[in-house]
Amino acid sequence: MSLVNFSKVTKLFSENKRREKHKQELFQEVMLMVLSRVTRADSNIENVEIAKVQEVLKTELSQDISDAEIRTAASSEIFENQSLERYLATATRKLDERERMVIMASLASVIRSDQHIRGFELDFFDKVAMALRATPSEIAGLISE
Repeated sequence: MSLVNFSKVTKLFSENKRREKHKQELFQEVMLMVLSRVTRADSNIENVEIAKVQEVLKTELSQDISDAEIRTAASSEIFENQSLERYLATATRKLDERERMVIMASLASVIRSDQHIRGFELDFFDKVAMALRATPSEIAGLISE
């Protein structure tokens, strides 16, 4: 085996790139899942909530997601097999502090979008925060430099 071709180092770098891409895709999916699900937390999907989800996803992820895609994600079959909390508890191990903070701030923004904060939405927010193991500082949007 020749050490000169650096095959192991090259493989390590390519694996890291794949892991980083997977991590970014996971973050995007979690954002979409959480934000779309909150639109139906109170069983009353408002158009203003859908528009806010679209705005947040465009701002935070540079993704254009249609109204239909958000409604589909809100009713995803994944929740028939596993609860949102369980999915998030598993996913949170791969999310960093900044990503959890963005999710929580985005979630709060969507909840406030229709000018009515309902108990179901607060319960949903709390469940997401606990499942993501978001700290009070992350929820408040405070991050160390």
